[in-house]
Amino acid sequence: MAADTPVAAKPRGPRRRLGSTVAGVLILCVMLFPLYWMLNTALQPESGLLQVDPVPGSLDLSGFSKALTDQGGHLLTSLVVSLGAVVICLAVAAPAAYGLARFGLRGSRTIVFGTLITQMVPGIVIANALYNSYVDLGLVNSYFGLMLADASLGIPFSIVLMRSFMVSIPGEVIEAAQVDGAGPVRTFVRVVLPMSRNSLITSGLFAFLFSWSDFMFALTLNTTDDVKPVTLGIYQYIGAHVGDWGSVMAASVLSAIPAAILLVLAQKYIAAGITGGSVK
Repeated sequence: MAADTPVAAKPRGPRRRLGSTVAGVLILCVMLFPLYWMLNTALQPESGLLQVDPVPGSLDLSGFSKALTDQGGHLLTSLVVSLGAVVICLAVAAPAAYGLARFGLRGSRTIVFGTLITQMVPGIVIANALYNSYVDLGLVNSYFGLMLADASLGIPFSIVLMRSFMVSIPGEVIEAAQVDGAGPVRTFVRVVLPMSRNSLITSGLFAFLFSWSDFMFALTLNTTDDVKPVTLGIYQYIGAHVGDWGSVMAASVLSAIPAAILLVLAQKYIAAGITGGSVK
C-alpha cells in the first residue's frame, strides 16, 4: 500500500510577521498611553482630573503658559545641575574606566563588581549620609553640592560601561601612540577618548537622565528655594495647586521634552556604546 502523499504546509511567515507587528503596536500603545493622557490633560486645564475628555476639543495652551511661569526657573535649575553632573561624572568615570581596563590593576574585577553593588544601595540611605557631610562642608542648598550628589548616580554605570568598551581597544593603537612620544595622559586624551566616543555619549546621556529625574537628593539636600530642580518643583506644585491638574501635567510635559530630545538625537550612539564592548 502506497504511503500517503504529505500535504504541503502553507507558509505562515507573513502571518507571523503581521501578528508580531500588531502585538508590538498594541504594546507600544499601552506603554505610551500615560504620556498621551498627560498631554491630553495638559491641553484641558479647566477640566477636573476625572472630567477630562478622551480627545481634547480645542487646544488650550493656558496650562503651559502657567507652567512656564511657575516652573520655568526650576527647569533651568535642573538643566544646569544635570549638565554639571554630566561633566563631573565623565571627568571621574573616564579615567577610572581607563585605569581598570589598561593598567592591569590587581583586583580590578572585584572593584568593578563593588562598583555595581553601590547602585543597589537605597537612595534615601545615601542622601541621609550625604546630608551630614554636606552640612559640615557647607554644600547644602548649593548647585555644586547637588551636582556632586547627582553625579554619583551615574558614575558606577559609566565606569562599567566605558571599561567594557576601552578593554576592546586594540593595544597596538595605544603602543603606537606611546612610540610616537605620547605620555599616558596624552594617549588617554588624544587616542582613547576619541575612540570611546560612543561610550562617552552613552554614559553622559544616562548621567543626564539620572540627574534630571532625581528627586531624593533634591528633597534631602535642599532646605530653601535657592536650588530647586523641576522634580521638586512639581512635587510642591501638586501640593499647592492640587486642583489645577492641567498646569501640573503641562509642567510634566515640559520636563519630559529635554530627555526625549536627547534620546532621539543620541539613539544611534547609545546602541553603539552599549554593544561596542561586547565584541573584542
